[in-house]
Amino acid sequence: MEFNTKIAIVLRDDLAVWQKLNVTSFLTSGILGANPSLLGQEYKDSAGNIYLPLLIQPVIILSCDDQKLRTIHHRGIDRGVRFCLYIEDMFSTSHDDANRATVSDKEPDNLPIVGLALREERKLVDKITKGAKMHP
Repeated sequence: MEFNTKIAIVLRDDLAVWQKLNVTSFLTSGILGANPSLLGQEYKDSAGNIYLPLLIQPVIILSCDDQKLRTIHHRGIDRGVRFCLYIEDMFSTSHDDANRATVSDKEPDNLPIVGLALREERKLVDKITKGAKMHP
C-alpha cells in the first residue's frame, strides 16, 4: 500500500542506544496523538489472543549530526510544519509538565534538539529531512 504521507523520525546520531529508543517512542506517541486515525485494528492470533493495534503506516528512522538536525528543524519551521520535539533537557525530567517547561524556556534557535518527528506529504518530508541518513 502506498501512502501519500510519510512519517519520519530524525535522531541525533551521538545518542546512546537507550536514548534513541526512548526518544523514538515519545516522538511516535506524538505522531499518533496528533493523528488518531493512524491507529489500526487489534490483532488476533489463531488461539484467540488479542493484541493492541499498531500504526497503519510505516515509520522511517533517520539520523544526523546536531547541525543537520538544526537545519531540518529550520526547514520545517519555515514551511509551517508542526514537529514532535524532544530536547536533551527532557532526559532529566520525569513528567510531561516538566518536559514542556524545559521547551518553553528556550528560544527556537537554542533548543538542544535530540529528536524530531513529522508526518506530512511525502515529497515535503523528503525535502525537509534531506541530508539525514537511514538509521543503521
